[in-house]
Amino acid sequence: MSGREKHLVELVDETGKVHGETTVAAAHQPPGQLHRAFSVLLVDPDGQVLLQRRAAVKTRFPLRWANSCCGHPLPGESLAEAANRRLGEELGAGPVELTEVGVYVYYAEDPETGRVEFEYDHVLRGEFLPSAPLLPDPNEVAELRWADPTALEAELNLDPRPYAPWLGGVVNRLLHPSGSRSGATGPAMTPPGTAADDTAERSGGR
Repeated sequence: MSGREKHLVELVDETGKVHGETTVAAAHQPPGQLHRAFSVLLVDPDGQVLLQRRAAVKTRFPLRWANSCCGHPLPGESLAEAANRRLGEELGAGPVELTEVGVYVYYAEDPETGRVEFEYDHVLRGEFLPSAPLLPDPNEVAELRWADPTALEAELNLDPRPYAPWLGGVVNRLLHPSGSRSGATGPAMTPPGTAADDTAERSGGR
């Protein structure tokens, strides 16, 4: 088992209420355990979104196109801290201000690896300039590209097979923000300071 598979995730019910924790590996074994996750979409001033093609070594949906960055907050960790940590780990991107534009629960089985995604997914929008430096980790990211989100939504409807199964819901929340389940768009989240000392050992990527 890889080190990342031993990291902890937060188990939740379908309202997002925490009721425990487990490892990344256990949460993604069939039939899956519902856990908190986040999906970041970096958006440039023209409204283009940054997509990444997941690296071949990923244990779930390798080589599929997905949103800019994904991951799981460690138990008790804020979404802003977790998301900015993963932006740094996956893309070499500096901290950005994030806004939660929606939440949705989804379930997907990976026919190639036998793993399961069953996630309470917080969709986060981050403002980003294409000229800002990026240094993607090849163990996380195979390729990067910018895309128009409306055209991307049409592509997903036409043929979703090249894409990670959660991307359609992520793009939908970006284009049609719902914020919290009460319908209000979430507030901007300030980039965090230094992470807790044990973050690197306990946190989980997707």
